Amino acid sequence: MLMLLLVVVGAAAQSDAPAWRQANEKELAKLLPARATVESERIETELPTASGVTDGKGKFIAGVVLITAGYSAEGKYAQFFVTNVPIRIGELSLSPGEYVFGHRRIDEDSLEVKFYQAASGKYLGAVKAVRQSKTGPVRSLLITPPGSAKPMIQIGRFGVGYRLDKQE
Repeated sequence: MLMLLLVVVGAAAQSDAPAWRQANEKELAKLLPARATVESERIETELPTASGVTDGKGKFIAGVVLITAGYSAEGKYAQFFVTNVPIRIGELSLSPGEYVFGHRRIDEDSLEVKFYQAASGKYLGAVKAVRQSKTGPVRSLLITPPGSAKPMIQIGRFGVGYRLDKQE
């Protein structure tokens, strides 16, 4: 009986932590801009490519493809990314804010992904995304929830792990 009580109390304590889930289209449309401010430009985003996660209580991690043709960002940035919780992507820590990132192929199995502050264009660092063995449809950008078996930011067939950070 005591063992059962401990299990129930433990489960109740864990349920206080918000469960992260995929954000729906409506939530992403409210969060992500139709035109993202990137340095001195306002670059259109491609909302059908948006992906993100939420704790259901106002916290989000999300991104969307930028339509950079004709902008100075072309070739440097490919995605707009926003987080309102501190996270660690690979070894790179990001505070809540708006970011952009671009990527280049290192070899057939990996990409170098460079992150910048969206408003200033300040370079923050790079992480390595590796080819995923998953088969099936390929999305431009896919963010899986923290707390899942393998939280990841996927760019096409390449992915890099991330986790919530304790900077707060």
